[in-house]
Formats: sequence, C-alpha cells, structure tokens
Amino acid sequence: MRNATKTLAIALTAGALTLGLAACGADKGSDKNGALVVAASPVPHAEILNYVKDHLAEKAGLKLEVKEFTDYNTPNTATEDGSVDANYFQNQPFLDDFNKKKGTHIVPVVTVHLEPLGLYSHNVKKADDLKSGATVAIPNDTVNEARALKLLDANGIIKLKSGVGNEATPKDIADNPKGLKFKELEAPQLPRALDDVDAAVINGNYAIEADLKPAKDALVLESPKNNPYGNFLAVKKGNEDDPRVKKLAKLLTSPEVKKFIKDKYDGSVIASF
Repeated sequence: MRNATKTLAIALTAGALTLGLAACGADKGSDKNGALVVAASPVPHAEILNYVKDHLAEKAGLKLEVKEFTDYNTPNTATEDGSVDANYFQNQPFLDDFNKKKGTHIVPVVTVHLEPLGLYSHNVKKADDLKSGATVAIPNDTVNEARALKLLDANGIIKLKSGVGNEATPKDIADNPKGLKFKELEAPQLPRALDDVDAAVINGNYAIEADLKPAKDALVLESPKNNPYGNFLAVKKGNEDDPRVKKLAKLLTSPEVKKFIKDKYDGSVIASF
C-alpha cells in the first residue's frame, strides 16, 4: 500500500510538472493558432503594423498583436527567448552585429522600408555653416555610429580612412577639415541633444518621433539608392515558415502598405519593395 501511494504521488507530481511547463510555453506566444506578437519601435514600425492590424489582417485571417519598445536591444532578446514571435525595427548590419555579440539567432524575413539617417541642427541651416570645432552628436551603438560617420563622409564633411566598414568610429577619420568634435549618445537621446550640441545625426524613427521631417529638415540625408539599411520583419531562426509570419510578410509588402507609407511619411520613410 505504501509503495502504491508513493507511485501515485510521483505520477501526480510529474503530471503537475508537465502542466506547468505547458503553461509556461503558452506564455511565450508560440501558439501558431493564436495572435502573432510582434515587437516594434513606435515610429514608424508600430504605426505600419497597426495599419495592417486595423485594415488588412482580419481579411487575411491574421490575428496580430503589436508590442512597442523604445530601445534597440529588447526586441531581439524577446524574439530569441520566445516572449514575442517576431520583431520589426532593424537593418541587416545592426542584426549581424547583434547576433555576433549576443549569441542570438534572429533572421530577416522580408524588407519593408528605409528610414534615411539625417544630420539635424537647431543652430545652422546648412552643413557648410557648421563652425570650426563644432560638436556633433552621433549614435553610440556600433553599426549606427559607423553609419553616421559614413553619412558625413558621403557629404564631404569628414573623410574616413579607406576601407573602413560597419565598425567605424571617430578614430577612423582621416580628414576632419573643421575639427569637429563628436559626442556619442544612445540613439533615442539624440533629438533631445539638439539644444546642447551644434548638430546631431539622428535615426529616422527617432527623428519622426521628435516631430522632425527628415525629407525637409535634415541638413544632409542618406540616399536610398543601393542602401543596405532597409528595415525588415525578423524572427528567430526556424520560425520563418510560421503561417502567421508568412501572412504578415505578404501584408507588409502589399500595395496598400506602400501607399500608406508614401501618404503618411512624405519621403521621410521609403518603401523598399
């Protein structure tokens, strides 16, 4: 009798553990019959996703949930650990750097749009008007810092050493005619820094959030031609064939979304499909 009671207790404990693990798995948003949970930057990514949710998803049979994040780290870690099913906020050089440094396994699904990086100022109207010794704020993450310096190089403001890639820093500047000083800041802080520096190179999404109009307000702006910084929908490797992901990828590259991007952002965000 004692052995039978012991056996029953073990079985009940195992059953409870199984149910507990199943419940934990359910919390991670991995139910392919449930809503697809997507992490996104508020502007323009979440706005584009919410347009899809409100106007296109129901007809396509897709349940979509949008979770907004204001930083560039959490969306990938949340996608890796299954807290969300996908994310939409980044470009390929940034993802390559993140996967390498963090050991994550995030992969792109479909490229949707480009947010041109721009140089902004509250003090001057043209880049040529920057004074000698002016302070320019730039993003402090590896990829966007290099991207910012390449923008300045492409517009003749500085000259980078030959062959520098996506890890360029101010130390890689070969020629700095105006003796510009660089202040490295977290990307979301850059619009707020405009009152404290002479100019700042700001990512398109943060510029738009700060009511800047990249197509009109930027002193210099990235060209969309052959630009490697298109933003895409991404998932953890192995989830590319999730039917919900495929539906969203199709909707994000639909004529309706292209028109929405063109009408809403007036050249400050450019469809890449």
